[in-house]
Amino acid sequence: MKVRNSLKSLRSRHRDNRLIRRKGRLYVINKNNKRFKARQG
Repeated sequence: MKVRNSLKSLRSRHRDNRLIRRKGRLYVINKNNKRFKARQG
């Protein structure tokens, strides 16, 4: 998992990426392609 300042660029890398907020943190997750994972905050 990457920790990044900007998740917008990572979200656009794959069409199944989802931007999700959990416990005050932003996550990019992808159910189909597990290597697209990132956290912010």
